[in-house]
Amino acid sequence: MATAKNNLNYSPERLVSAAPVEDDSSFELKLRPQRLGEFIGQAKVKENLAVAIEAARSRGEAMDHVLLYGPPGLGKTTLANIIANELGVHFQPTAAPLLQIKGDLTAIITNMQDKQVLFIDEIHRLQPVLEELLYSALEDYKLDIIIGQGPSARTHTLEVKPFTFVGATTRAGLISAPLRSRFGIVLRLEFYTPEDLRVIVERSAEILGVQVDDPGAIEIASRSRGTPRIANRLLRRVRDYAQVRGAGKIDLPTAQAALQMLEVDKYGFDEVDRKLLLTIIEKYQGGPVGLIHWPQSSPKNQTRLKRSTNPSSCRLDF
Repeated sequence: MATAKNNLNYSPERLVSAAPVEDDSSFELKLRPQRLGEFIGQAKVKENLAVAIEAARSRGEAMDHVLLYGPPGLGKTTLANIIANELGVHFQPTAAPLLQIKGDLTAIITNMQDKQVLFIDEIHRLQPVLEELLYSALEDYKLDIIIGQGPSARTHTLEVKPFTFVGATTRAGLISAPLRSRFGIVLRLEFYTPEDLRVIVERSAEILGVQVDDPGAIEIASRSRGTPRIANRLLRRVRDYAQVRGAGKIDLPTAQAALQMLEVDKYGFDEVDRKLLLTIIEKYQGGPVGLIHWPQSSPKNQTRLKRSTNPSSCRLDF
């Protein structure tokens, strides 16, 4: 174990990474719940949303703007879609990195339907000039557009239809105070309990058409780092193993054998996590150690390491 750079694979496409990978999207569309009653876990978040949705429907108004934050893979996009479904309005999703110029955001806002939901993922990456454009739209449902340049420039105000803005982020601390103050509802999503993940695994298995018993579902859930995205990803890999090496049904021995083949241990750690912990134990006597002191550490490697290391190890007291 010469250096962290040589031994740790920082690829975001690790099996137990909560970051989305390319083949997740098609499966997640099938597995996502469409109504608040179908959404498993996050009881406090659901209660707050249920009250806000019912109040908005009874008044016939657009719902207050919502900020959802928390680690990746916990259901922020799913909840945004559910809000639109419960309100019975159109859902317009996009991501902050896709919005590069004022015209991109202006086109979306001016074409929105009455009371519809506008969802922007990774809201902390929204450019400051676009963020300022949002302020009047969120508060007064007006959009200030500057036409022309120099002394001849003039401001034109466009009226926009009332809408509900839902922002999602994994890094709430990077959101500016003026933007954060525009959200009437701020909700944090927590990691899921093994029991909630078991229910999610069983629901997903039913949708995918594979049989899974309780011990098999619990085994997958317990190694999923408290994250539904990881649970569904592991379920798909265990399903493949059960169909090729087993009897087509996921039971406890099949789940254990599949996860052992995938090198995911009982804590949900993979090879990268184990090497990371071993480096801390062997080189730093068990820590603590800061990223700045990590072997061959550079700003780029520090960012990759932070993204690839899951907070679940801290929750498990490692």
